[in-house]
Amino acid sequence: MTTPELPPHIVLYDGVCGLCNRSVSWLLARLRDDELFFAPLQGETAAALRARHAEIPRDLDSVVYVDRGRVHLRSKVFLHAAKHLRAPWRWAYYLRWLPGFALDLVYRLVARVRYRVWGKYEACRLPSTKDRGRLLP
Repeated sequence: MTTPELPPHIVLYDGVCGLCNRSVSWLLARLRDDELFFAPLQGETAAALRARHAEIPRDLDSVVYVDRGRVHLRSKVFLHAAKHLRAPWRWAYYLRWLPGFALDLVYRLVARVRYRVWGKYEACRLPSTKDRGRLLP
């Protein structure tokens, strides 16, 4: 059995997290190209990517960006994925050289409280008709 080819730029996010869903909606509204796709960490796409990339965590505490086979975690996801956004947001891509350990301190704090502050869905949200093509299972 062959694995279907996945797009080269995929953001994996917690599909039941209110903050994560709002973040994906925010990113979708600011895309400048058709290269960035999204998939829940709970889904088939994430499972297929985990089989290829052992560094993708199994827990839901980290957003993941797979960029042509290279895996970025936590705060670095937003800096690397920014290259797909319209200006001025795309300029954050030039900050990708900032040390991840410092940025991840804030990221981990937000990840710890995200369900309490932004809520949690019972299941992954269904995409709107407009965004359906950008969201993978």
